[in-house]
Amino acid sequence: MSETIRELTCIVCPIGCTLKVTMDDGKFVSVTGNTCPRGAKYAETEMTAPRRVLTSTVKVSGGHLPLCPVRTKGDIPKELLFEAMRAVNAVSIPAPVSIGQVVIEDLCGTGVPLIATRDIHSV
Repeated sequence: MSETIRELTCIVCPIGCTLKVTMDDGKFVSVTGNTCPRGAKYAETEMTAPRRVLTSTVKVSGGHLPLCPVRTKGDIPKELLFEAMRAVNAVSIPAPVSIGQVVIEDLCGTGVPLIATRDIHSV
């Protein structure tokens, strides 16, 4: 057995609890320091299968701005962030663009869409 304890700061709410997570051979065992159940869930997920929301920009052709801010509609596995950024960087969308418009339907096979977060008007 290889028990390890790792300290994390919870990012689920503004309190920022200091969590102590116990792992045994790569498996989640327990968490202490959380003031709510969401902190415990965050710690388990962060230690076993971390996920992130990706925010970036994509090129816009024919718009009043050259770039449009985008984000994933949900979180994606952290290990796919670099692959996802390669896909995002390869995209160019025509103006006009509307907030919430889907830019990539299924980013890297995650089932999570990439959406625009700003209106871009045509020139």
